Amino acid sequence: MELFLLLRTLNQSSSLQACRLLICFLILLICFLILLNRGRGVNAAGSAGETRVWVLGIRVQGLGFGAAGAKGRGNKRFFLFRLTPLVIVAAAAPTSATMAVGKNKRISKGKKGGKKKIVDPFSKKDWYDIKAPTTFSQRSLGKTLVTRTAGTKIASDGLKGRVFEVSLADLQQDEDQAFRKIKLRAEDVQGKNVLTNFWGMDFTTDKLRSLVRKWQSLIEAHVDVKTTDNYQLRLFCIAFTKKRPNQIKKTCYAQSSQIRQIRRKMREIMVREASTCDLKELVAKFIPEVIGKEIEKVTQGIYPLQNTFVRKVKILKAPKFDLMKLMEVSPP
Repeated sequence: MELFLLLRTLNQSSSLQACRLLICFLILLICFLILLNRGRGVNAAGSAGETRVWVLGIRVQGLGFGAAGAKGRGNKRFFLFRLTPLVIVAAAAPTSATMAVGKNKRISKGKKGGKKKIVDPFSKKDWYDIKAPTTFSQRSLGKTLVTRTAGTKIASDGLKGRVFEVSLADLQQDEDQAFRKIKLRAEDVQGKNVLTNFWGMDFTTDKLRSLVRKWQSLIEAHVDVKTTDNYQLRLFCIAFTKKRPNQIKKTCYAQSSQIRQIRRKMREIMVREASTCDLKELVAKFIPEVIGKEIEKVTQGIYPLQNTFVRKVKILKAPKFDLMKLMEVSPP
């Protein structure tokens, strides 16, 4: 029994020594392989640069001259390398900074095409004066900008059809009319003057909201009309009921039948006033609110009204352009 234990101990010690010898042999073999393959630290392109090679967990740092750099040296390769201490480390890929060297080709180069010359866009444009129709007291509205004529592109073609929105207070020099917005459309260009014509009307939002109140009925109507000069318009009218004389009741709501009668009268008056005149005369009626006052007068027997306005005008269809008529309405 003792002999068996002694043999077992000898076998264990001999196997431990054999393992140590094997490890030493492997380390020497690795060093020998590194010396034989030291040229493999050069990068694939053969360019000179610092390289790092990981061989069985041992890192090698070196500077090498590859095939591309050795052409003028008799095809001899020279390598400078340095081995780090023989420490077993986990193999890792080269850093991103090492991989990026030599691949970013735009670092040292300038921008393609060089700097572009900065050109002022306003140097190619001209100013034109906007002229309002003779219906309004103030004819000079302001100026507009357009690219000047170049080649087949004519400046006047870029101006025709433009729509300008102007406050009626500026056109009439009257601040009481500031709640109306007039649209003017450019019809023709004479020299540096842009001749315009009426193209619509609307109320400002704050004015429209201020008219709506409690304890009263709101009545609206719209109608399509045709003027004597073949302009097709759509007129929108708005009105509100008010208290009768000596009325004690707080509210002034109209009945549905009364609202229908008032709406019918509103349509009749708008058609009559618009179809018996041309566009210029109709626009002149919008400014002092002739149509609204006529509606209040006619509907007094049905239910008294207040704040009656033609609040919006749309031009649905305009006749063929006639320069002679435009010169009468809006001379340069």
